[in-house]
Amino acid sequence: MVYRFLAAAVLLVHLGFILFVVAGAALVAWRRRLLPVHLAAVAWGVVVEVTGAACPLTVLENRLRLLAGTVGYAGGFLDHYLLALIYPAGLTRGMQWMLAAAVLALNAVLYARILRCHRRGPH
Repeated sequence: MVYRFLAAAVLLVHLGFILFVVAGAALVAWRRRLLPVHLAAVAWGVVVEVTGAACPLTVLENRLRLLAGTVGYAGGFLDHYLLALIYPAGLTRGMQWMLAAAVLALNAVLYARILRCHRRGPH
């Protein structure tokens, strides 16, 4: 029971991390001190997507699931939880590159907006 709970907790942390990578620049606009943390998270997320490396959170979640007596899963977080929603035919290397590019583009737009507002001065 404890391992199942821990696996679910890791799953939620993993989802939160992915959301932070994708749109954390919005939080940076609110709390500038998050800038280095967010940039490091984006770099990590892009490296994992582009290289196809296993994310440590996926490995940890699978290990906890096995300790709980349930089955782990092959592939990554996106493959297992979001693939059917995003890419019904399967996640290809090209799609991983597009995801990485989309994350970078979204964050570039958000950071450009933050810089533009910052240059204008306080509201």
